[in-house]
Amino acid sequence: MKRWEHFEHTADIGIRGYGDTLEEAFEAVAIALFDVMVDVRKVEKKEVREIEVEGEDLYSLLYNFLEELLILHDTEGLVFVDFDVKIEKTDKGYKLKAKAYGEKLSEKHEPKEEVKAITYHEMEIKQLPNGEWMAQLVPDI
Repeated sequence: MKRWEHFEHTADIGIRGYGDTLEEAFEAVAIALFDVMVDVRKVEKKEVREIEVEGEDLYSLLYNFLEELLILHDTEGLVFVDFDVKIEKTDKGYKLKAKAYGEKLSEKHEPKEEVKAITYHEMEIKQLPNGEWMAQLVPDI
């Protein structure tokens, strides 16, 4: 089960995603990212974008994934509400393939904060004692 939350941070907003799998945690933290920008409950799955990124480790993979989503938001005006992520280990690190579902940004989404950039600040990716996965970071607002 994917779930996400925001956490308190001095001047920014931390985002954290949980999932039964690493992929679900990546999906959930991506939802949390977009909920910083808009009310994701109002986003419909009208468009889909396919994303492929690589990373030498899980941290760079998460960074590259969220950065690619932010680029789609900035260049195409899209906001996303759901994701289908697949991660595989490669000789060079990791590869992520994803489908992102959403639509063009409009006033109905109740725009909130602008995320300027993805950062490694307070980035953590780990499996919790209960077996659930957690991924978090503090984007630049």
